[in-house]
Amino acid sequence: MDVKEAVETAKTYVTDLFGSEGVMNVGLEEVEFDDSLESWKITVGFSRPWDHKNALTAALGDSRPARSYKIVRISAGDGSVMSITARRVSASE
Repeated sequence: MDVKEAVETAKTYVTDLFGSEGVMNVGLEEVEFDDSLESWKITVGFSRPWDHKNALTAALGDSRPARSYKIVRISAGDGSVMSITARRVSASE
């Protein structure tokens, strides 16, 4: 499985898994290959409806919704999703 296939698998998996929560703005954030586990580690970011700022915050100039980030680990051998975990983001990032 090449990187493009792994990214598409990760994005599709996140969209399907969290679809009932109204995810939007699904996008690739990071890609890393783990040689020891022969797997892709793909970070996918997305927004949910409740991530949108309130009217006051938007009026102050920041109307971008918050984002959630998930790390999807995919087997390079068979393309199966091995795990999905939350990626914590610090306030400085």
